Amino acid sequence: MRGMQIFGAKKQGNGAGAAQQEAWIRDGSTETFVRDVLEASLQVPVLVDFWAPWCGPCRQLGPLLEKLVRQARGRISLVKINVDENPELAQRLRIQSIPTVYAFLGGQPVAGFAGAQPESQLRAFIERLIGGPLGADVEAELAAGREALAAGRAAEALAHFRRVLEQDPEQAEAWSGLVRAAVALGRLDDAEKFLEEGRKIVGEKPLAGAKAAIAIAREAGELPPQEELERRIADNPDDFEARSRLATRLFLTGRYDEAFDQLLHIVRRDRSWHDDGARRQLLRFFEALGNDHPAVRKGRTKLSSLLFA
Repeated sequence: MRGMQIFGAKKQGNGAGAAQQEAWIRDGSTETFVRDVLEASLQVPVLVDFWAPWCGPCRQLGPLLEKLVRQARGRISLVKINVDENPELAQRLRIQSIPTVYAFLGGQPVAGFAGAQPESQLRAFIERLIGGPLGADVEAELAAGREALAAGRAAEALAHFRRVLEQDPEQAEAWSGLVRAAVALGRLDDAEKFLEEGRKIVGEKPLAGAKAAIAIAREAGELPPQEELERRIADNPDDFEARSRLATRLFLTGRYDEAFDQLLHIVRRDRSWHDDGARRQLLRFFEALGNDHPAVRKGRTKLSSLLFA
């Protein structure tokens, strides 16, 4: 395909690095084709996806291409051309059916295919173009990290969140997960370092819950032994101070449902205790774990039932 001359492609000159400043995925047109495809392909390979809104296979292929291009982290880019809006360009490039994908490099088309393809073939196609493997699947790693953390496999969760951040340093959920995993492992100094690093990149707000988790963990060193707290509660089920402290200990060991139940007992028996302190402690725990955690969803349901019964 290298012999096809299109729009008089330029030779590589002083524009090195300019393509890296462009978004990895963009909508293109006849007017922007030289800049977005031909000139950009002097720096990195550029995939051009010819599609139309009415095309079913296009709707299957497009999201897969976008996902894989994001995993490449700037080593390849994607330009999407709506053939209904750019019929002259489609005709000039001899597009006979859609979806059709061309790969451009050095200002020329070097590979391509027509029709929807399975993800495995698309991955292999892109890896040949960039000369190496794609990065981790960010969404899959995030999901695995969430699952591992919820199941108490903190070391495994830590590894998943690290892999996400290697691919996307601006992924706020991964920074939060990294901090929470370090807290669960008792590595509070590491958790503080992760928190500071994350703040510099994603800001304060997305990491508010992670910060609360560290603060809760720091408090655990000031608590009586768990056995002593359980003995006090056995002697007096309404020893709310013991229940509150036991809840913190249980929370820090990953026994979230049990921790919440201790505080829900206080709310049920005496909401005024410590100026609604049990409910406020519960909300702090919810924030520290994150609203998507199954235990938090269950705990919020129980709390609502108590408050609005």
